[in-house]
Amino acid sequence: MKTPESVLKKQATQAKIAEDRDAAKKAADDKAAKDVDVWKAKAQKYEEEYAAAEKSATDSRRQAKAQGGFFVPAEPKVALVIRIRGTIGVSPKAKKVMRLFRLRQLHNASFVRLNEATIRMLRLIEPYVTYGYPSRQTIEKLIYKRGFAKLNKQRIPIAENSVIEEGLGSLGITCAADLIHEIVTVGDNFKAANNFLWPFKLNSPKGGFSRKTKLLHFMEGGEAGARGEEINKLVKKMI
Repeated sequence: MKTPESVLKKQATQAKIAEDRDAAKKAADDKAAKDVDVWKAKAQKYEEEYAAAEKSATDSRRQAKAQGGFFVPAEPKVALVIRIRGTIGVSPKAKKVMRLFRLRQLHNASFVRLNEATIRMLRLIEPYVTYGYPSRQTIEKLIYKRGFAKLNKQRIPIAENSVIEEGLGSLGITCAADLIHEIVTVGDNFKAANNFLWPFKLNSPKGGFSRKTKLLHFMEGGEAGARGEEINKLVKKMI
């Protein structure tokens, strides 16, 4: 009995679909293997760059000490700002600044590029936030443990490098190492990389904030305002 033509066409179509699917899977597997090699190479390059910068700073510090002088490190380029107070009693100007910094909820945190304008804004909202200079290790922990991306106005967890590539691939940022490097060094695409990151949602710190000291400035023994590199210890308690 002759096989109907419709059945033959269906079989040919299904075979073509299967063939295309297998080809697409093979291409995806090949790309994934190549991407892993590229990501490893980038991570290694950045590690060497960080190590060289740390060695240079250490050598400069020792040289200055040997000559009886003082070593003045470069000014920090990025700050981590954490909102520690709610909405009650917040002035309209402070509210506007916190919206600009994307600090809409309690314990939200975001990175801010430091310049004359942003430093003035930070001083305006000091009673409601605490901020300081995050270390590379702190930036890595935040992105790896609390990192979410903003893709198509949705909050997507950064569980794979493909999420970063989809959002920032056109800028040459294709993996977590690229994203961290852009934030740490405040590169040319810092604004795009920072906007790609959803504001971090942190926990209340272990032991909580004291009601007596929460409203005081950090320099007065409180929690608010600038705290320099001490921000790293606070983030460790809030992740």
